[in-house]
Amino acid sequence: MKFKSLSPRIVLLTTIAFLIWSRPALAQDSLPNPAGKQSGTRPWMNQKLSPDDRAELVLRELTLDEKIELMHGNGMDNWGRAMPNAIRSNGGAGFVFGIARLGLPMIQMSDAAYGVRESAKNGRYSTALPADIALAATWDVQAACEYGGLIGRELRAQGYNMSLGGGVNLAREPRNGRTFEYLGEDPILAGTMAGNRIKCEQAQHVVGDIKHYALNDQESGREEVNVIIGKRAMQESDLLAFKIGIEVGNPGAVMCAYNAVNGDFACENRYLLTDVLKKSWNFKGFVLSDWGGAHSTAKASAAGLDQEEPLDDFYGDKLKKLVVSGAMPMYELDEHVRRVLRSEFASGIVDFPAQKSVVDVEGGLETSRRLAEQSIVLLKNDGALPLDSDSVDSIAIIGAHADKEMISGGGSAQVDPPGHTAPEWLEHVWFPTSPLAAVAARAPGARVQFDSGADLESAAAVAKKADVAIVYAYQWMSESMDLPDLSLPDGQDALIEKVAAVNAHTIVVLETGSAVTMPWIGKVSGVVDAWYAGSKGADAVAHVLFGDTNPSAKLPITFPLKEADLPHPTLVMPPPGFVEPVPGKPAAKPAFNVNYDEGLKVGYKWYDAENRAVLFPFGYGLSYTTYGYSDLRVNVGSAGVNVTFSVKNTGQRAGAEIAEVYVALPPDAGEPPKRLVGWAKVNLKPGESKQESVAIDNKYLSIYDEALEAWKLVPRNYTFMLGGSSQDLPLAATVSLK
Repeated sequence: MKFKSLSPRIVLLTTIAFLIWSRPALAQDSLPNPAGKQSGTRPWMNQKLSPDDRAELVLRELTLDEKIELMHGNGMDNWGRAMPNAIRSNGGAGFVFGIARLGLPMIQMSDAAYGVRESAKNGRYSTALPADIALAATWDVQAACEYGGLIGRELRAQGYNMSLGGGVNLAREPRNGRTFEYLGEDPILAGTMAGNRIKCEQAQHVVGDIKHYALNDQESGREEVNVIIGKRAMQESDLLAFKIGIEVGNPGAVMCAYNAVNGDFACENRYLLTDVLKKSWNFKGFVLSDWGGAHSTAKASAAGLDQEEPLDDFYGDKLKKLVVSGAMPMYELDEHVRRVLRSEFASGIVDFPAQKSVVDVEGGLETSRRLAEQSIVLLKNDGALPLDSDSVDSIAIIGAHADKEMISGGGSAQVDPPGHTAPEWLEHVWFPTSPLAAVAARAPGARVQFDSGADLESAAAVAKKADVAIVYAYQWMSESMDLPDLSLPDGQDALIEKVAAVNAHTIVVLETGSAVTMPWIGKVSGVVDAWYAGSKGADAVAHVLFGDTNPSAKLPITFPLKEADLPHPTLVMPPPGFVEPVPGKPAAKPAFNVNYDEGLKVGYKWYDAENRAVLFPFGYGLSYTTYGYSDLRVNVGSAGVNVTFSVKNTGQRAGAEIAEVYVALPPDAGEPPKRLVGWAKVNLKPGESKQESVAIDNKYLSIYDEALEAWKLVPRNYTFMLGGSSQDLPLAATVSLK
């Protein structure tokens, strides 16, 4: 049926009536009343009070139903059963009701590992930053702050007030499909970078998150795997990364993982959630489950799970019945709610409600490009780089999609590229940043030709005619799957071999999220790892290739020679015939075990201890200049150790050197040969020398004593080592610590 056109007067009256009618609904959904108008009736709106005091005042006002509302999500698209109020979602991963009568907003959550996810379906734009592992490669806390700040601003501009980024799981298993979302293999580097990202993200008045707590180090069977590991090993590795991230970033939330640890699922693991996180570390925020990661009501609550996401299978009616019956004491329920309320006040989402606005697209692109340039690691250079645009006459650009796009990481981290509707799960998503165009723009006088590499003979013919051949190779990764191995897929190793056989000046640009093996490494003249380089990745790579940017990044993960050198050469998989659980019906118990018997020896610590050669060591990265070290001094104080040294730029280009400090503990400490304890990023002009100082906290020199359940310093001699990578440490000094 068609309707006649309405008169302008009727349209106006109808619009006014709608606005009057809908205004209370908006307030009910998310808009708290201004704090200044509520000083009498709402004392918790007094911003001079501490978050703890404000949370306590609100807690006294809540009904039982309101308390329970704060302890679970209200659904998300395409996940399990439909929730009755799902329409009130902002379109992200989930949301928690606010309490409008008390001035509390809804918590609107979005995945945001390297940018805000699923913007396209809301008609919005998000900047794709370089992948998190690329951020770790900068070794730069200011870069981490810029990274978090941009994501925080774009979350608020899109109507969100909570981030689900902040991944800090260590790369125990480099084939893990989420390695690109994490920050490498060392707990001090990963924790420091995560903490600074979270700190600056929360400065934008969003609730920050750190995840996946803990030992969610493989995706294969992630919801059924039981990790077996000793307390000391986990405390000095994966848990240490979380501890540092929490101390530096003070996140409002910790997301517990899918997997089990020593028999108990992480989201109902009392040792992890209460004994370590809340008691030992004094974490004051709330613990939320990974999506569908809750397994129980009473056990999870007693263990320390504060909020179930994204539904209310366990923390809805089942929880209420336990409280009403007296089976769950009210003080236990209140403790969960208090933590949620505290994080709302501490983050500023109550006092500074998110308001949708226009994202600064140009600013985001500039930040993404700049961070990508800081993250690109120069792995090999036989003199071919940097390219000289004035002398090179012809360039071959070879590789799938290299004429138009660069690959990105998938899963819940996936950022929508411009002009692309919401990608399908596990779809390979390429960002419209063209290597071909970027190189052609940087070398306008050169003949630049492209070949996809689909036909090896065709690619070789194009490469043979060029002065320089640049092969763009990729290794796609995603949540919910692991890599079968660390080689390049789709015959790309053979492609590189073929091109290098006909062109002595072959350069490989890697678009990767983890380590890769390189059987062709001796046949190419240059290798650059660009990781997943984000919205302006092609421009960033071109700037490095042509020397506009002098590379300074260092590897946050070891590149092994082959999979046989890994602690677990064969990836532990679910048993044959195993069926993944469906949302709302989690596994009752773990289905299989992975035994992390390498213990403390994660990453470079494993290769050092086992005396195994590697392709590229942790902390490695070349520059277009050279650096020299001198004057190492180690000063011992009551709070820790201070290491001073000089770094000199001994080459002809300005650059930035990441000076890395390692320590070998006394032999009776029972530790791997050395551990990273600090670093400094030093900017130097040609010929310039600077004295630097790195303060090292005693906790980074300590070991975890399982009997004491505490950290302790082992008295005796400690050898401090300084240099440009974990295997290039020209200076050493030994001191006695007590």
